[in-house]
Amino acid sequence: MRNILVAAGAALALAFAGCGGQGGDTGTAGVGATAVDGLRLDQGIHDKLPQAIRDRGSIRLVTEAGYAPMEQFAADGRTIIGFEPDLANALGSVLGVKVEMIHGDFTTALDEVVAGKYDGVLASMTDTVQREKKVDFVDYFTAGTSILVQRGNPKAVSELNDLCGQVVAVEGGTVQADLLRRTQRGCGEPIAIHEFESSADALLQLRTGRAAAVLSDFPPAVYLVTDERTRAHYQLSSTIQYEPGLFGIGFAKDDAGLRDAVREALDRLIRSGAYAELLQRWGLSSGALTSSSINAGSGTVTGS
Repeated sequence: MRNILVAAGAALALAFAGCGGQGGDTGTAGVGATAVDGLRLDQGIHDKLPQAIRDRGSIRLVTEAGYAPMEQFAADGRTIIGFEPDLANALGSVLGVKVEMIHGDFTTALDEVVAGKYDGVLASMTDTVQREKKVDFVDYFTAGTSILVQRGNPKAVSELNDLCGQVVAVEGGTVQADLLRRTQRGCGEPIAIHEFESSADALLQLRTGRAAAVLSDFPPAVYLVTDERTRAHYQLSSTIQYEPGLFGIGFAKDDAGLRDAVREALDRLIRSGAYAELLQRWGLSSGALTSSSINAGSGTVTGS
């Protein structure tokens, strides 16, 4: 198996600095004028939205709110906070409509977008060739996969091959589950891959010792090992990120108008500096892009 690796020393240091102490943060910007504060409606981009969206006044995006710092429930148990909700709000400011984040099931999110239940999906979803068969992605972030282990690393896991012969928990329907299956082919003793409905369910297996490791996207993994509520339980097996990819907002193939308007709004956020501010707010600057792209996971359409 060919793995793309990132020696993430500098990025890890940056992410650790940003994520430590974020546990109770609601994503509120600091005092003083910022690029986010200065966001205004772009009438030209607004007018490119589909008429149904303009009439309704909102875009409905499905997410799974258990993946801090990307998206999580606030203390009230209802409000979804994190980088992606902040990004959605900023996009709405440029588009002139409300962008709603609705908690749902990651594994069925794409099918529900295709069926028209939601306008799109914004859920730390990696843009892949397989997923592009269902939807088009507006790419907005980049990250790879990390291996989470119990604090103290009792199984001495330092790389993917160390998972052979071990029980590994993972959220189903993710690129991490696919990575484990590919790793499996090179194992003499197979990996016992246990897939769960949510990341929280997978992490419970690790915390209680029923799994040797959990595979997770790098930003949530760093959050877990630095947040004061969870750092006593988890650590990274190493600073390696496996198979870095692009996260994208997914839209139905027949909804190019909405896709293109959101892409233009994202480019406006990048140029204005608001995008960089939001990333910094949540300790995610290492995943910044310099421009948006569509379906760049397969290379079919590249950046603007």
